[in-house]
Amino acid sequence: MSGFVYLVGAGPGDPKLLTLRGLECIQQADVILYDRLVNTELLTHRKTGAELIYCGKEPGKHGLIQDEIHRLLVEQAKLGKQVLRLKGGDPFVFGRGAEEAAILRQVDIPFEIVPGITAGIAAPAYAGIPVTHRDHAASFTIVTGHRRIDQEQDFLNWPALAQMDTVAFYMGIGNIAYIAKSLITYGKEAITPVAVIEWGTTKNQRTIIGNLSTIAQEIQTHRITNPSMILVGDVVNVRDQIAWFAEKEHELC
Repeated sequence: MSGFVYLVGAGPGDPKLLTLRGLECIQQADVILYDRLVNTELLTHRKTGAELIYCGKEPGKHGLIQDEIHRLLVEQAKLGKQVLRLKGGDPFVFGRGAEEAAILRQVDIPFEIVPGITAGIAAPAYAGIPVTHRDHAASFTIVTGHRRIDQEQDFLNWPALAQMDTVAFYMGIGNIAYIAKSLITYGKEAITPVAVIEWGTTKNQRTIIGNLSTIAQEIQTHRITNPSMILVGDVVNVRDQIAWFAEKEHELC
């Protein structure tokens, strides 16, 4: 007997940004495997008796490694259960959802992909920054700012990134000095505005503003940590006009 797996994006942090389809999946799941950045308020919508399995990962502290997550998805589905894999943001944006879907396909377990709002768009929006703008940005890209330990060479196309109007870096706090230096080296002006949004869309949101030459020091000064989005581009200047979300502390720009 085979069950079913839902690979669901939980959104960027604010529980109200979950999609209606995502809520339905939470309500009907027998087992929920959830990540570190999933707002646990969402789990209160589970049905009575649903099993919760924490699969969170953070530097140096892994809940369950990816192979174990794959094993659990397959194991629980083969028991005939409705299995929910609940991921922060969108399952296909640096969420390894494609790998999990491929494993399920290999063993003929049916699954559904439920997209979620990704932090690269949502966190800037809550900070009052549009990622595109008719007067400032006709291009937008999202990039992982985290390099794998086993990767000897930088795989990012810095010349191309330096030409983009808006660049959103996920997981880049630890590499911010390298990111800023690389963008400047390949053509971005050192005074290009940069915003860093910590815990975007949540009650703990904080935003700092700098430029490519100052942002590494600003992050250190204000003790900004992950999870944070780094947004590079002239659209950051629009924040002065449309900032709307009440942040945790006074504005730090």
